[in-house]
Amino acid sequence: MIRPHLRLAAVETPIIPTIAALVRNNPGTISLGQGVVNYGPPAEAIAALPSMMGDGSLHKYLGVSGHPGLVEAIQAKLAQENQVQLGTDAMLMVTAGSNMAFLNSVLAVADPGDEFILPMPFYFNQEMAIRMCGCVPVPVPANDDWSLNVEAMAAAITPHTRAIVTVSPNNPTGAVYSEASLRAINALCAQHSLYHFSDEAYEYFTYEGVKHFSPASIPGAMKHTLSFYSMSKNYGMASWRVGYVVFPSDLFDAMNKVQDTNLICAPMPSQLLALQALKQGKPWVEPKVEALSQVRQTVYKTLEGLGDLVQFPKTQGAFYVLMKLPGLAQGTEPIAFNRAMTEKFKVASIPGFAFGLTQVHDANYQRLSYGALDAASVAEGVQRFVSAVQDWYGNRR
Repeated sequence: MIRPHLRLAAVETPIIPTIAALVRNNPGTISLGQGVVNYGPPAEAIAALPSMMGDGSLHKYLGVSGHPGLVEAIQAKLAQENQVQLGTDAMLMVTAGSNMAFLNSVLAVADPGDEFILPMPFYFNQEMAIRMCGCVPVPVPANDDWSLNVEAMAAAITPHTRAIVTVSPNNPTGAVYSEASLRAINALCAQHSLYHFSDEAYEYFTYEGVKHFSPASIPGAMKHTLSFYSMSKNYGMASWRVGYVVFPSDLFDAMNKVQDTNLICAPMPSQLLALQALKQGKPWVEPKVEALSQVRQTVYKTLEGLGDLVQFPKTQGAFYVLMKLPGLAQGTEPIAFNRAMTEKFKVASIPGFAFGLTQVHDANYQRLSYGALDAASVAEGVQRFVSAVQDWYGNRR
């Protein structure tokens, strides 16, 4: 017999396919699950692709760092919008999505057994990537309003710590971490010779005048900061798979090895579309974020109808609400609430245990995404969710 292999046995099964199967098996279900936007890439960007594909040089392997025109456009965007100036301390690499950039970076900086500190609730794909590399995720609970607990994260540092991860605006909570807290985390990393992994995939999605802050803009920070960005959310390019990472220059040899082995270069049609999308720029995205801000208010107002059954901080970023419901009865399967909600009320959300909130008998956390559907569908979906919650807990009181 072939001996069993154990490395991936420690990695949880992805929750998105599990919920997607429930949706498929229950036609008519409104999914408030997956974190995508309800629009596609700029039409002008798509229209420009055919004429660009005639360049024969594009059909061969290109450099690991990315198409030169795209790299130049990203550098200009970083300088203007993030105040991140690439110089001798930092380099840029285009990847097939931000998740790949994160996994590449874990492989590049860490050895098996190294620890990565994650604010909890965490983004599950990052926790999975850390485990896949033989490293150890160290979840540290956030504050009650989902802000960073800097003191607790500092206390979690050990001789085995390799990096601290932050995601702002946050998935799954929607929290936008303050500049002060991100500066404090970055300073901790510098003090303890750690890397700061700063995931900024939702950088454009902030509300109520709250501003996004990029830690790599701090003087000297690029020597120990890796910054992750995505075209999936801002420009509606989820399936096109384009992300990029800014990383310390002394990591290039390691990053080059990982990229060349795993990908060689990001798919060229996707890179060309990203280049054209960046020509439209942030002004193209801003009206879509404004529309989402209106949907956000509707979602909050509807959820308030649950009264004391629900608790949720009104965060100012991304397009998520992570709410706390009463715990499930002892002996209840963790996924049972989501299954009943989908089958009976035709609405789906993502359970909190996927984000590290595993004490389901103490509290049943659920994440709603209000970005993927039109406003009317979101409104109907959230109303169905409210009915499902009232039914579940009303029958169990």
